[in-house]
Amino acid sequence: MQSALQSRLHVGLIMDGNGRWAKEQGLPRSHGHQAGVRAVRSVVDAAQAAGIGTLTLYAFSSDNWRRPNAEVAVLMRLLQSYLDREVGNLKGQGIRLSFIGRRERLARSLLDRITWAEGATAECERMHLRVAVDYSGRDAIQMAARQADTVMSRAAFGRLVTGDGAPDVDLLIRTGGEKRLSDFLLWECAYAELFFTDCMWPDFGSDELNAALAEFGRRQRRFGGLAQESQAA
Repeated sequence: MQSALQSRLHVGLIMDGNGRWAKEQGLPRSHGHQAGVRAVRSVVDAAQAAGIGTLTLYAFSSDNWRRPNAEVAVLMRLLQSYLDREVGNLKGQGIRLSFIGRRERLARSLLDRITWAEGATAECERMHLRVAVDYSGRDAIQMAARQADTVMSRAAFGRLVTGDGAPDVDLLIRTGGEKRLSDFLLWECAYAELFFTDCMWPDFGSDELNAALAEFGRRQRRFGGLAQESQAA
């Protein structure tokens, strides 16, 4: 059952390990990316079942353009096929889909599908699924600074950074064993709880997500203050 707490949760997810997963299986890297797309559906379903309010997936960073052209092309085709296949399911589940990141470097065909997908799910309210494509946290902050007025509240500036008014990240999960943020949601993760797992993204599913949520539930979030028991003492 959805709790009031989890309905407000914003979970960020760095989906890492597709290539290494494929290598361990003796498969080309493209097979790892295909398996990673299948994992997205499983995790989105699990996130909704857990009552998470906002889920942001790191699909393609601005630095990922440095990868071989053939691999980038595979990733873009997989993203477009995901939209073609899943938007109907997302709408049926009441999940709003939106994208963050730069758009001018994306192919027109993909950009058209993104615009269509966002419009088709715009009225959905059960969960907000955000996908970061050609995304850089540093770029997002820099672009917000260019737009900012000379006098602006932190909250107003934060809305410029996020672009869609998404709340701060509560829990940031990274799969694949690496322990870094990799330029993901830097402003929004100021007080996020960090959860790193060795599980490769294609193997990450509902059990792993629920384990991360359980660990999150055991942590004390003080936001620079004191724990409640200390304040009472």
